[in-house]
Amino acid sequence: MASGVTGCTSISYYAQSLEGHVQIMAARKNVGRLVHDPSTPEALRAKLTSASTIRKFATDELALPENNSYRSYVDIGRDAVTWAVFAAPQFSLAPRTECFPVFGCVPYRGYFSRKSATENAVELHRQGLDVYVTGITAYSTLGWSSDPLLSTMLRQDDTYLASLIFHELAHQRIYVGDDSAFNEAFAVAVETTGVRKWLRATGNRASLRSYEIDRKRKADFLGLISKTRDELSQVYGSPRAAEQMAAAKAATIDRLRTHYRQMRDRRWAGYRGYDAWFDAPINNAKLAATAVYGEQVPAFLRLFDLCSGDYPRFYAAVRQIANLPGPSRAQALKTAATCH
Repeated sequence: MASGVTGCTSISYYAQSLEGHVQIMAARKNVGRLVHDPSTPEALRAKLTSASTIRKFATDELALPENNSYRSYVDIGRDAVTWAVFAAPQFSLAPRTECFPVFGCVPYRGYFSRKSATENAVELHRQGLDVYVTGITAYSTLGWSSDPLLSTMLRQDDTYLASLIFHELAHQRIYVGDDSAFNEAFAVAVETTGVRKWLRATGNRASLRSYEIDRKRKADFLGLISKTRDELSQVYGSPRAAEQMAAAKAATIDRLRTHYRQMRDRRWAGYRGYDAWFDAPINNAKLAATAVYGEQVPAFLRLFDLCSGDYPRFYAAVRQIANLPGPSRAQALKTAATCH
């Protein structure tokens, strides 16, 4: 793999990536055997049993790949499987991209070591870039290997677990090189519709109500971010001096925090689930990272409805759009009038 590396990414970076992934693959344990092993802790057995049911639902009801992914388990012994480092110029919302064989260009660099991610972030900050580092719960090899369930995926409820499995398997269904916004929004759409269908199928009305409330809050949050990005785009496109632009940037981010607190205390009746995001530093890199996962989701959900909720038809329609040249892909998705 290293012998074919060219361009911006060093061989040492590929070495740590390959080593981290191989260590996880080597530690896999079969889910079925763990479930039937008397020494398996009861809490873990219950989670793995749920995961098996969810995995079957993904194939049977969502037409997601039938393979060995998420049929094994690894306790990775840490809070995140990888750490993603996003970077953007001080006065631009366009994230710095990193390009890799097979996966194409993405707006971040991932590390299996928190220390390495932090060191990279410090160096990028020294270069004058806005930087954002975030822990990642799960990742996909796009079917190149049998991705396992990770201990990080089991730390919340079954709804969260289902969302992760559906999301990562969606990447195996369709993935477009060099278009992270398209890939992530598609996976979020499959995740969202899949979780709704799964909760309805299980008759878990309380969890479905909770999930819909969470989705509305997420839409509100992304709406705030989108508005702020629009405001910052106007700031960065203006003929201001650097000091004036920096002041306008800070004022815009302050307004974002103010609008969030108002929404939290009024519309959300005091729900504080996003406080940590707003209490931490906010910069262009963080706003860019958030936009990658959210901006095109409504368009994908609309296309799903146009396809009458039929997953094979939906995937076929997405594949048609994915095959278009990059500049016209987002526009075709936005203006699609039929499933075909």
